[in-house]
Amino acid sequence: MNENESAESSQGLNANENGDIPINDSGGMDEPNLPVNEEENIIVEDDQNKDSSAEFDFPFDVDDPGNWDKIKQNVRDFLVERGPKRENDLTFPVDDLGRHFSPTHYFRVFPNGEKKNMRWLIYSVSLDKVFCFCCKLFKQDHNKTLLGQFANEGLNDWKNMSARLASHERNSQHISCFTSWIELETRLKKNATIDQAVEEQIKKEREHWRQVLLRILTVVKRLSKNNLAFRGDNEKVYEENNGIFLQVIEMIAEFDPVMQEHVWRILKKETHYHYLSHKIQNEMIQLLANEVKTSIIATIKEAKYFSVILDCTPDASHKEQMSLVVRYVDITASPIVVREFFLEFLKVDDTSGLGLFNELVNALNTLTLDIGDIRGQGYDNGSNMRGKHKGVQKRLLEVNPRALYTPCGCHSLNLAICDMANCTPKADYFFGVVQRIYSFFSSSTKLWQVFRDHVEGLTLKPLSETRWESRVESVKAFRYQAPQIRDALAYLAKNGDDSKTRSDAECMATYEMENFEFLFGMVIWYDLLLAINTNYRETGFDEALTIAKKIASEMKIEAIFREKRTIRKKKHFDDSDNEEEVTQSTLESFKVGYFYYIIDQALSSLQSRFEQFKKYEEDFGFLFKLEKLKSTDNKSLMNYCMNLEDLLKDGDVFDINGSDLFSELRYLKGAIPKETKRAVGVLNYLKQMDGCYPNAWIAYRILLTIPVTVASAERSFSKLKLIKSYLRSTMS
Repeated sequence: MNENESAESSQGLNANENGDIPINDSGGMDEPNLPVNEEENIIVEDDQNKDSSAEFDFPFDVDDPGNWDKIKQNVRDFLVERGPKRENDLTFPVDDLGRHFSPTHYFRVFPNGEKKNMRWLIYSVSLDKVFCFCCKLFKQDHNKTLLGQFANEGLNDWKNMSARLASHERNSQHISCFTSWIELETRLKKNATIDQAVEEQIKKEREHWRQVLLRILTVVKRLSKNNLAFRGDNEKVYEENNGIFLQVIEMIAEFDPVMQEHVWRILKKETHYHYLSHKIQNEMIQLLANEVKTSIIATIKEAKYFSVILDCTPDASHKEQMSLVVRYVDITASPIVVREFFLEFLKVDDTSGLGLFNELVNALNTLTLDIGDIRGQGYDNGSNMRGKHKGVQKRLLEVNPRALYTPCGCHSLNLAICDMANCTPKADYFFGVVQRIYSFFSSSTKLWQVFRDHVEGLTLKPLSETRWESRVESVKAFRYQAPQIRDALAYLAKNGDDSKTRSDAECMATYEMENFEFLFGMVIWYDLLLAINTNYRETGFDEALTIAKKIASEMKIEAIFREKRTIRKKKHFDDSDNEEEVTQSTLESFKVGYFYYIIDQALSSLQSRFEQFKKYEEDFGFLFKLEKLKSTDNKSLMNYCMNLEDLLKDGDVFDINGSDLFSELRYLKGAIPKETKRAVGVLNYLKQMDGCYPNAWIAYRILLTIPVTVASAERSFSKLKLIKSYLRSTMS
């Protein structure tokens, strides 16, 4: 391929009205306009030209010969193939002499009494004249005057009609046109017209390009689906480093005759447009993306209610990108499923609550989604998102009071864990030791091998500020393998390669791992991170103390707290001698200043950060928990329904009617199948009932539309690295 061959037309996806491939001046062929199957995104063949005798749409009355003065070849072929058409039961108008056309003229009576249909004679309703079918269609410039009025303006001499018909039938030019008519009619019936060979060639060429584009589009779909790079250093087939796309095309050409023919034409330079350049690749990717997005938007509009999930992150070029994810209940699926779809990244210049809100509104307008149909909004715990006065959630609530805000449950839990870990210096010091021991062993492969030689089970894990479960995994390795980790440190304290390694290992083994306070805190934190409950405050300390003493016994260290030197206040001469100093034991001091402190902080943080979820439990809990719905008495159920009506109303607009919802739920809670355990199961049952419980149908859809986390938006950030890589951001 030369440089000219790689420059493809951006209008290559257009075709003419008949679906044929237009021939360009350079001998190449433009790409046909191919329909796309919405379910599989595969090019399919249309049935447009399967029936050659099908009726055409003409801009004029093709049955009236008065409109045949200037017609094209395809119209004439259509009329000949169909044959002359006459109107039955037609009332013919009377002229000034009281005469009119008579249908008896359609037939000629011979002297022997036989009657013959003169099917070449046709009547024009618009002109009130008769014409000769064959002469009107097959007249030429040299004989149209000889054919007379029957072939030109038409004849309405009703008085002399019989004589004129007989005279025209004996006309040699009429016989010539009649012969041309019969010959063309015969060829059309045998499918053997003069341009039949050309039509077959065009049809064959069109099918070839359809099949080529089908294969190219399939390759584009597969590479896009697997996030694989398309291009290499050049864009020529059968050359080194030409990229995965062209290499897959080459592989298909080894087995597929259609692609083999296409590649052969490219190599022989028999085609100008090959549809393998980067422009066509990008165009196909965009077409597929638009098709997918259109399908998602259509499903969202079918569901009506949806929630928006937003999260922001900087890209490789240090520009803020906001991920837009939509959550909705897909009622078109069977069974019904709750879906969260990523729609797009929005570049934001203003990261304030107002700036982010304006970007959201503009995006929804572009996607033709109604902001009034939002029933939920989920963000992380950033102040510009969750702010009660100027945050995005507040500004959206001002426009749509029914867009219920939900803070991300995962972020809230992680922040609660961070509050616990930072509430006291001892807790902060404990996690510092955990991270320091991990960093020590992971600093070199030799140290890590020593760790693996002594510890055969769980490996050490680093701490993470954004993932609360990382703290559980980090502490778990210490909780169940503290003696082995101490032995690995003791081994390095004696056999380390350098003095720094030996010194660090000795300090961590002696002053950290053999410290009973560290072991006790390790047990407490592991139990606390696994599950937090109010009973742990009352019984957890004694249980953790028993386990810590057992671990200390295995490690052959004393289960006592290391005493710190007590700083005593110097007495002055005027101090009273009877003042007694209140002292606590080290165990009691640890219990009050450490254990109770982190437990109270945990309960306080969880209560404050999950307050919104408690509010949703009050509003939607009777719908979400089927046991609660079935056990609720009528009075309480009525209160729940009326409260939900108030929650889902905006002025005079209501999503549900509380009284009707109460009546429906009274029957519904006894009709739900026993195997149904979840709210989505109830929604599937309501779909089967097909409108029997309209208010319950709406209430359960809104319940499942409200988001719980922003995890989907977080996952989209990994795809942002593919879109805005370092190379893309730095290239010109």
